[in-house]
Amino acid sequence: ENILIKFYNNEVIILSEEKYDICVIGAGPGGYHSAIRAAQYGAKVALVEKNNLGGTCLNWGCIPTKSLYASAKMVEDIEEKAAEFGIEITDYKINFPQAVERKNKVVKDLVDGIATLMKQHRVSVFYGAGSLDGGEDMDLKVKVEGEDNVTINAKKVIIATGSKPAMIPAFNIDHDRILTSDDILHPDFKTVPKKLLIIGAGVIGCEFGNIFTRMGSEVEMLEYLPSMIATEERIIINQLKKKFKELGIKLHVNQNVLSVENTGSGVKATTCSADVPRDQTDSAEKSYFEADYCLVSIGRARVSDGLNCDKMGIKTERGQISCNKETLETDCKGVYAIGDVTGGVMLAHVASYEGDIAVSNALVAIGGFDCEPEKTDYSVVPATIFTSPEIGSVGMRSSEAKKYVKEKGSKLYTGRFGYAALGKALCMGEEEGLMMIMADNETKEILGASCIGAEAPELIAEVALAMQNKLTVHDIDDTIHSHPTLSEIVLETSEDVHGMSIHKKGRRKK
Repeated sequence: ENILIKFYNNEVIILSEEKYDICVIGAGPGGYHSAIRAAQYGAKVALVEKNNLGGTCLNWGCIPTKSLYASAKMVEDIEEKAAEFGIEITDYKINFPQAVERKNKVVKDLVDGIATLMKQHRVSVFYGAGSLDGGEDMDLKVKVEGEDNVTINAKKVIIATGSKPAMIPAFNIDHDRILTSDDILHPDFKTVPKKLLIIGAGVIGCEFGNIFTRMGSEVEMLEYLPSMIATEERIIINQLKKKFKELGIKLHVNQNVLSVENTGSGVKATTCSADVPRDQTDSAEKSYFEADYCLVSIGRARVSDGLNCDKMGIKTERGQISCNKETLETDCKGVYAIGDVTGGVMLAHVASYEGDIAVSNALVAIGGFDCEPEKTDYSVVPATIFTSPEIGSVGMRSSEAKKYVKEKGSKLYTGRFGYAALGKALCMGEEEGLMMIMADNETKEILGASCIGAEAPELIAEVALAMQNKLTVHDIDDTIHSHPTLSEIVLETSEDVHGMSIHKKGRRKK
């Protein structure tokens, strides 16, 4: 990288020789996506990253978790399917360190792949902590401190600094026995705890609970709310709860975890009922849970510290950067924010989507690029959970959909179809699960869908595509679906919305 060295107030200031159109701070799914997209439009782009390309998702989140999930799924297939499929496995051994090595290789290959993409698109990558260092719209400065020490000049800046595991002092996270998701996915963590205590039965907690149970751990979970994964449909979560119970996972809901201690040889958590007022917990009846390790999975905290947001007039609250929710521009003209740090939906694919929006708006403001101004639309956001069975959902939940149609003076019709009546599912030995699709009875508009079962995250994409393009259940009905495939469950469920499913038993006539 060509650089220019200047002296200012007895300090050596290193400036990039050329001004960049866009500087992106953070190389996670939102950041590196933004960098590539801007480069595709012909912009000169700088990307700043303080750790590894790919961010949390690739290094300590989505990807390593799914790699371990694939290993756990293989164990499940051996234990629950092999004999029925005519394959006798008299002896097998779980080699968790090897599963971790495979996970590490998957991560490395993908990180290297992003580095290659940066070179192909001529994106300048700077390694270090990035911060806003003055300037104004069309002449902003980003200071990089770390492996590279440089000040970057850019016309526009996109902040994509993401999030990190949330920490509560009382939980005494020591990264030894009391762990975050970052710790348990560390390249050198190769232990299968005899007993694992998980605090938080949300998406992260449930995915790890499933993985480590299959790997041989006894898993116990503590959840503050009345149910696990409270954001999903009850009919879906009830199926997952049933499976967890079969696996021997112990789930304790309505638990307020007061403290967690490292006892030297293990961990001990103290809880009371979540119904007890906060000022009365000292005198409340306590429960105690012991294990070899504790995983704290209570959500994630936005990362904006060190960015100098206040210096640039950008409002923050508890790490969350304030920005226009449609254009993604912050209070500082020319500076945009995307992904987890904005306080919106904390999903990698949402960050990537927001990257497209921010890049388009930034380049339109610069001028001379072939793109149009854009506004965000979060009405169709698929979400996926990689437990076994897997879960996929998109659009409204039942409670939202009922309220929506009531306000319109219409009715909500819901179609349901089970995997047990699906030929391909039976061939695969994947009879567990169901799909549900909700639609407005008058307009046939698809309002939402949820699925639990084999390949649910893949199947929900068809419904998302239909919703994004304002298609109706009749449009799905009129689309020929290949047989035998799991995708037929989308067709059958859509037909069941209006009572016309072919293979559903006991359904009313139209």
